[in-house]
Amino acid sequence: MDKFGAMEVFVRVVEKGSFSAVAKERGIGQPAVSKHISALEDELGTELIHRTSRSIALTEPGRDFYESALRILDDFENATSRIGRGQTAPKGLIRVTVPPTFARLHMVSKLPVFLAAYPDMTIEIAESESPTTIIEDGFDLAIYSGELPDSTLVARRLGQTTIVLVATPQYLSRHGVPKSPEDLHYFRSVVFVERGSIQPWSFGSGQDMKRITPTGVFRTSDLEQIRMGVLEHIGIAQAPAWLFAAELREGTVIRLLTPLERTVPILIVRPASRRMSAKVRIFIEHLEKTFATCFQVNPQSS
Repeated sequence: MDKFGAMEVFVRVVEKGSFSAVAKERGIGQPAVSKHISALEDELGTELIHRTSRSIALTEPGRDFYESALRILDDFENATSRIGRGQTAPKGLIRVTVPPTFARLHMVSKLPVFLAAYPDMTIEIAESESPTTIIEDGFDLAIYSGELPDSTLVARRLGQTTIVLVATPQYLSRHGVPKSPEDLHYFRSVVFVERGSIQPWSFGSGQDMKRITPTGVFRTSDLEQIRMGVLEHIGIAQAPAWLFAAELREGTVIRLLTPLERTVPILIVRPASRRMSAKVRIFIEHLEKTFATCFQVNPQSS
């Protein structure tokens, strides 16, 4: 048995989620793919992939072997790239989890340049607000805004975003402008809810931080709906500046209480247990370059 080749087939089956897709990709019959996987399972003495007529799923040993196989293949890729003096172009699949609204507004537009430069690469984006899914579901990277919640992850700063309080000029002309966080109790608001609970708004930082719980007339767990609620003049909202990047530039939304704004990092997160492959490193470098000034917010008085 060609153990290295069987390992490559196994990893691609996990990434593609299909024996037939890998068979088509490699120009071989599906029985040949199954033979590679069965040979690996015989060698290891355990089932790696649980097969049904409609889907496949990694067993617990299969998940462990997948992580190990990734490291081995990544080491080989890095070695050939290094010894070949960079002449080996990266190829393969990179799987990324991204908050859905961030993906629509900022992520997808960054892909054409990368894919043109690396035509043998494939990017798969899955929607997720939680970075921990990259370990649970075998993703390479996650984009996450906020402080890192899990010590099994490592992060690089992609940028930072200001948490802004915003409303449209039309709303403010009808209802006035709040002068302090306490004033917000008298204004209509669009608020984020999580598990049925309104998430408080924070102002300032450190010991001087103030928190208030807004009385939202429109409550939602979807950031895109918060954005549309503000643009439809329903009320005031607090959100990351990237959510209103275009509107802030155009002046169709106004920042409020700017002296009390705070910033949070936007992170590229990956599993601490997994070595960074050449393809992942190159993709991270592309994101760092293209996002370098994406989230800057110009000073504005309120």
